[in-house]
Amino acid sequence: MEQSDLTMHPITGPEELDLFNRLPYVLDEELADDLAAGRRRPGWLWVALRGDHLLARVAWWGRAGDDTPYLLDVLDLDDDAPDRVDAGVRLLRTAMTEVVPAGARRPRYNRDVPPDWRQVSRRVVEDRMGVLARTGARLFVERLRFQWHPGTPVPEPSGRLVFRPVRDTEEILTLMTLVLEGTLDVHSRDDLIRMSPREAAVRHYEDDLARYRSPREWWRVATLPDGEPVGFVTPGRNDYNPVMGYLAVLPAHRGNGYIDEILAEGTRVLAAQDVPRIRAATDLGNTPMANAFQRAGYVNFERAITMYWP
Repeated sequence: MEQSDLTMHPITGPEELDLFNRLPYVLDEELADDLAAGRRRPGWLWVALRGDHLLARVAWWGRAGDDTPYLLDVLDLDDDAPDRVDAGVRLLRTAMTEVVPAGARRPRYNRDVPPDWRQVSRRVVEDRMGVLARTGARLFVERLRFQWHPGTPVPEPSGRLVFRPVRDTEEILTLMTLVLEGTLDVHSRDDLIRMSPREAAVRHYEDDLARYRSPREWWRVATLPDGEPVGFVTPGRNDYNPVMGYLAVLPAHRGNGYIDEILAEGTRVLAAQDVPRIRAATDLGNTPMANAFQRAGYVNFERAITMYWP
C-alpha cells in the first residue's frame, strides 16, 4: 500500500495519550507521569495514522528540565499491517527531524523485550530493529534485566568483608575509576574510547548516581578487615524503581567470590526499606555478573536492546 495516505504528527497533550496508547507497550503506564514530571513532552510523542487507525508511534524520554531528549524508548507498529516497517521508517525519519536538533547526536534507542524474545516474539522485535537499521542505526548491546522480590532469601555476611558507607563523592569517583580496568560493560568500554577512565567515571556518576532520589548513606564500600577497599555498591531509587546501581570489585580482588557478598549487602540495604522489588541489569556478555544475580535469587524478567546511530 502507498504511504502517501499517512498522517504524521506529535500528540497535542496528555488528552491524546489514549490515541498514542492504542499500540501497547510496557512503558504505557508511565507516560502520563512522565509528561507531568517533564521527562517527556507532547512534541516528543509522534503518531502515524491512516485515517483514524494508528499504524506506528515513537516517543523520546529525557531528564526533567532538559530541552533535548536523552533516549528513544518507544517505537511500536501495528503488527498486522503489511506495510508496518515502511510506515515506521517514515514516521521515525520525520519525527527525528523535528525532535532532534540539527547537528546533534541522535539519542540511543532502548527496547525492553521478553527474556526469551527470540522464541516468542522474534518478528515483533526484529521489525522494530529493522526500522532503526533502515535509518542507519546499529546494535549497541543487549542487556539482561533482573528483579528481586521480597521474601527471597539474602545470605548473612560471611565475615570476609566489612561494609561501611561511602565517605564522599571523591571516594566513589576514585573507586569507579579503578574498576574500569578490564571492565566487561559495553557502555563503559565505549566511553573509554573517547575519554579517560576518570572522565568516564565522572560522566557515569553525573548521568546516573547523582540523580538518585535516595540517600547516599545507602551506598557501601566493601573492605577487607584491615580496611583495604575491595569493591562497592550503590543501591538506590531512580525515578521509577529501587535499583541495584553500580556494583563492582576492584581489579586486584577479582576472582575471589567477593561479588556475591557485595551484591548481598546492597540487597540487604534496599530490603530494609521494605521495597516492593529491586531492579538490576547487566550486559548479556557480562557472564560473571549475570551469574551473581542468579545465585542471589534475582530473576531475569526482561532483556533490553540498545541501538545507536554512529
